[in-house]
Amino acid sequence: MRLLPVVLLIASPAALVGQDPRLERRLDGDTRARVAVVIDSARAAGLPVEPLIDKALEGASKRAPGERIVAAVRNLANGLLAARDALGTADVAELDAAASALRAGVRPETLTRLRAARGRQNLTVPLAVLSDLVARGIPADSAAAFVLQLARVAADDDFIAFQRNVDRDIALGAPPLAAAAVRVNVTAADGFRGINSLPGAPPPTPRKP
Repeated sequence: MRLLPVVLLIASPAALVGQDPRLERRLDGDTRARVAVVIDSARAAGLPVEPLIDKALEGASKRAPGERIVAAVRNLANGLLAARDALGTADVAELDAAASALRAGVRPETLTRLRAARGRQNLTVPLAVLSDLVARGIPADSAAAFVLQLARVAADDDFIAFQRNVDRDIALGAPPLAAAAVRVNVTAADGFRGINSLPGAPPPTPRKP
């Protein structure tokens, strides 16, 4: 994973912290200064900084030690950089969701393949579903295969329904991997039928007897 370079800052850390009063109110002086360096490095690299500020504030709300807050902000910045490298052009929500997927163990090449499969469609929902599948105990490579299977035929609503149905099956006692394997085929078939029902869509290929 490519790491975010730390920019050489001419201004003092204290001056940098003044750029966002929320951090000044919530973090101690040393933690503020170190978080500010990471944030300014991310800004210089063209990354969104609001998720980094949110991460620092989350750590403060949980009364996490300063060292842990700095590490969490730095890890997120590196994750956003890796996500952008994999996705190319992406909005803040997509980068944040992609960074979460990478932290869950998803491979960067999966993000690149998902971008290719979905074209210009937003990836936030599929990426969130991917992270949720891994959190449910499904191996990252299997979860990636399921999401990629749906990517070309499923709309965001289909992904949400798929996630809801998998969660329900797991709650009823189904093993997570088996639940996702069954539901992905049903969702993909429904999505394919939906595409072929659109005006101007080519007729479905007839099945051989």
